[in-house]
Amino acid sequence: MKIHALLAAFIFPVACLFLVTGALYTWGIKGNYETDNYAIDLSQPIEPELETLLELANTELGKRNLSLPSGKPKIKSAGNHFYLDWSGAKKDIILEPTDNPLVAQLTVKQASWYRNLVQLHKAKGGVLFKIYAATFAIALALLLISGFIMAWQTPKLQRLTLITSLLGLGSFVAMVLLS
Repeated sequence: MKIHALLAAFIFPVACLFLVTGALYTWGIKGNYETDNYAIDLSQPIEPELETLLELANTELGKRNLSLPSGKPKIKSAGNHFYLDWSGAKKDIILEPTDNPLVAQLTVKQASWYRNLVQLHKAKGGVLFKIYAATFAIALALLLISGFIMAWQTPKLQRLTLITSLLGLGSFVAMVLLS
């Protein structure tokens, strides 16, 4: 029980992060960005090539003394339009062509403190936070399993534990089917 309690106390802050951001995200509360747009003069039109777009993005961010996003960059497309999408915990960037083939647009979105937490919840942080989140998930699983075992081993709680577990499972299945 002591290990159970100490583990719960240790993961309480990160549990609060996931609980609050997850619950509010369900209701569309995602946080805000401060957005800046930059026109980039080109010597030739950009193409949907990841390495070339990354090099251009790195250069332009460097010129503005801006750090790189922590996530993984990818090329996205919508119809005939393509763009580099690079999303991270603190910053998102979009690099895309404009109507003028010799001008590209770089959009830099700086996350608010709350949006930063939402981005961490969405696995947009660095490797260290991803390891921390995976450790949290394992610790939470251990807490739930050990809590169930402790309740099951208490004779006065066995029946209540079984009924509550079945009600929880039934509620989960019902909500999945009704959603």
